[in-house]
Amino acid sequence: MKFTLDFEKPLEKLEERLRELKLLSMTGADGNIPVQIKEIEEKICRICEKIYSKLTPWQIVQIARHPSRPRALDFINGIFENFEEIHGDRNFRDDPAIVCGFGEVGGKKVAIIAQERGRAVRDRAYRNFGMAHPEGYRKAMRVMKLAERFSLPLITFVDTPGAYPGIGAEERGQAPAIGESIMTMFNIKTPTMAIVIGEGGSGGALAISV
Repeated sequence: MKFTLDFEKPLEKLEERLRELKLLSMTGADGNIPVQIKEIEEKICRICEKIYSKLTPWQIVQIARHPSRPRALDFINGIFENFEEIHGDRNFRDDPAIVCGFGEVGGKKVAIIAQERGRAVRDRAYRNFGMAHPEGYRKAMRVMKLAERFSLPLITFVDTPGAYPGIGAEERGQAPAIGESIMTMFNIKTPTMAIVIGEGGSGGALAISV
């Protein structure tokens, strides 16, 4: 079921009608259907342009948090070949909120760090809604240093409301981990590219987007 934001409601009926017409067009029921489809598509484009050209700051945040947005793993699986994920910070545990590994794009090997929010309810809980613990940032630093060692470009995908603020995370050094991650990414001598694919909140996002 498609999730629709309040300000997107004017598009809802048009998109439903468009889906119905496209199904009818597959049966060849009416020769006028292609014309109707084109008219509705053009109307949807006009309304989209009107809606999205005048967004309020809160509406922009809502879009950044939209459940239907592509997640980090969607980009990784769609862009990179031979992706190999690494796990753990070699100190405490693995943090599924940050996905790290190595892959290829256009025949070039690259290092990848991504904040993954998850999609289904259980997956979102498993990924802690993209809010990383200090272990996630230490794992990210492992990849940063490996990228520098092997002269690999580093690509990061940012999508988080912020680092996890729980007691356990703070006890295990959340703030120092974020600071060290920022410093590490700033200092490594290899090309880096940070891509904000959703929400980029607080130091939790800055830690992998210098």
